Amino acid sequence: MDTSPKAEPGSGSGRIIGLDIGGTKTHGLLLQHGTAAAEAVAGSANVQNVSPAQAAANLAEIFAALGAGAVERVIAGSGGIDTDDDAAALRALIAEQVPGAVIDVIHDTRLILAAGESPAGIAVIAGTGSVAWGQAPDGREARSGGWGYLLGDEGSGYWIAREAVRRTLRRMNLGLEPDPLAAALLPACSVRAPEELISLFHAPATGRRYWAGKAGIVFEAADAGSAAAAEIIEAASRHLAGLAADTARLLGITGPVVIGGGLGVNQPLLQAQLRQDLERAGLADIRFLTQDPVYGVRYLTAGQAPRG
Repeated sequence: MDTSPKAEPGSGSGRIIGLDIGGTKTHGLLLQHGTAAAEAVAGSANVQNVSPAQAAANLAEIFAALGAGAVERVIAGSGGIDTDDDAAALRALIAEQVPGAVIDVIHDTRLILAAGESPAGIAVIAGTGSVAWGQAPDGREARSGGWGYLLGDEGSGYWIAREAVRRTLRRMNLGLEPDPLAAALLPACSVRAPEELISLFHAPATGRRYWAGKAGIVFEAADAGSAAAAEIIEAASRHLAGLAADTARLLGITGPVVIGGGLGVNQPLLQAQLRQDLERAGLADIRFLTQDPVYGVRYLTAGQAPRG
């Protein structure tokens, strides 16, 4: 599937809206002749995480906050854009808000690489989910992972929290007292005993986003000296580095590797481990995002990135 931005804007207004649609939120940016003029944040508009009605409502909130009149073009990066049908469904939701605008829908990893201001390389998302996507200088593309939490997403926030729950339950099965990781996890989940985690984990009210939000507990426990928490973070890093290495091998490139996502940008322990694991895999040019992915839209619209 080709999701590269390529249509030329038509209204001449100079107003371009970028969207970074994640698993928990949608970040919007209004560019006026290439300059950031406004930003807004609303709930997720990814229909893999919310209903189409909720996605439409969150998009309406974003566009209202940005002032969507006379928009020339929209570039929307979103997870779950795996087929032409996925792109068309999101494009239709956006078109309701900006009739007549040119709408490009791309995978959110494209925004990561663009925000790293690199025309080619490998983008890794370590957030609610996980995925790596790469583009070679000749335009070839490859990806690894990004199958969703039921099939994969190793190294993601959801995966890290699930591993903490699994380790806590394993200790219970072995008749062991809760370790420091479990001692931190139980009150954070408002339960008193490990066995209560089982029903909580399967409850409709505690889905993917709930558990991804608990990943920070694992990092706090590791900072406090929990060996179990440190092992989970090390395993997460190996998985994420493996996604990047697989993508690099498929494309025959060695970077740069641009890392985004809430965990990839905000967790120093994971960053340090990732740097080691990536360098061990021969990927030495490692860049952790210093600006929000939606700002990659400026790079894309400036014509710096190769078109697929």
